[in-house]
Amino acid sequence: MDDKNNPYASNGGYAANVQFGATPAASPQPAKDLIKDTTTATFAADVIQESRVQPVLVDFWAPWCGPCKQLTPVLEKAVQAAGGRVKLVKMNTEEHPAIAGQLGIQSIPAVIAFKNGQPVDGFMGAVPESQVRDFIQRVGGKADDGAGVAEALAAAAEARAAGDPTTAAEIYSALMEQAPETLEAIAGLAELMFEAGNVQGALAVLDGAPADKKDAPVLSAVRAKISLAEQAASLGEAAEFERRLAADPGDHQARFDLAMIQNAEDKRMEAADNLLAIVKADRAWQEDGARAQLLKFFEAWGPTDEVTLAARRKLSSILFS
Repeated sequence: MDDKNNPYASNGGYAANVQFGATPAASPQPAKDLIKDTTTATFAADVIQESRVQPVLVDFWAPWCGPCKQLTPVLEKAVQAAGGRVKLVKMNTEEHPAIAGQLGIQSIPAVIAFKNGQPVDGFMGAVPESQVRDFIQRVGGKADDGAGVAEALAAAAEARAAGDPTTAAEIYSALMEQAPETLEAIAGLAELMFEAGNVQGALAVLDGAPADKKDAPVLSAVRAKISLAEQAASLGEAAEFERRLAADPGDHQARFDLAMIQNAEDKRMEAADNLLAIVKADRAWQEDGARAQLLKFFEAWGPTDEVTLAARRKLSSILFS
């Protein structure tokens, strides 16, 4: 459908008398509640009532619609990146045709934005991602107080925790486009690429950070993680060093190398304990090398990581006992 025939396009119909301000929603929803499906029976609650709290985008789609399959993931990514400024509600018009008919929707995909209980803007077709972001900004306003960025980072963290690195990477990428100085997004994307085995890609992402922030702790932590993994990869298998330690528990080099491998295998407490054992037995070994390496682990793990905190307490106990 052409925009000139679309009563919900921004140049006519309901949208003609609406001013799109830049005020973010007062009460953004948690990331997990930003996207949901609706039915004819729940449309009033999911869309009409909810739009009185924050703008709601309604994605009218159907299983047989190819362009719908292209648009929906783009919508979901953009809504997650917007961090609560808008909510997305999806309606299957094959199962629930009544609402689309009442709104005069003649082709799908169609996206209609609701505010204060009324449709105020919309578009038809599988438009590019940049247009979707512009549409959300027009409807939901700019995230000028940082709340939107925080919500988007929370959504990415949820995706990672749920074992969905693809969605997390998409959110980080969208944030980097919308808020290029969001260091947590840069670090998050680089870390995901590194975990996927793309070391060069991860380093390229880190190198793309703003020049005056390339050494920020959150970015340095990812670089340290990459460096430690590369060192561990050159050492071989853990079993070799375990055999050496079984034969000679005082073989500090074997314990040190085993700690490097354990860290690369995400056995962080075991890695820390091995380095702490060296510090306790012989702090002067390799010019205090075990303690220095432990500090590099702390940098890679982050200052608030549980293992970092636990290992720091043990280190302090050894050094100051």
